[in-house]
Amino acid sequence: MFADSEGTIPAPETSHAIRAVINEALRCRETGKEECILFNFSGHGLCDLGAYDRYLAGELEDYEYPKDKIAEALAELPVIG
Repeated sequence: MFADSEGTIPAPETSHAIRAVINEALRCRETGKEECILFNFSGHGLCDLGAYDRYLAGELEDYEYPKDKIAEALAELPVIG
């Protein structure tokens, strides 16, 4: 249901949270109660298995993301409050 509506496949662990959110939304629909439902979404972990193999084999190099790129990304965030 989520993949069909959002176009992305969640990680297996995230699927449990999504199901709970769907259950809560259905409950709200049935009771007429309006609620804000928030959950954490993560990507599809199976796509990372190759990286896990390389990490465990000691084949990954440490990489420090450039500070200027971090500052650039943070500058794009909206100011809230």
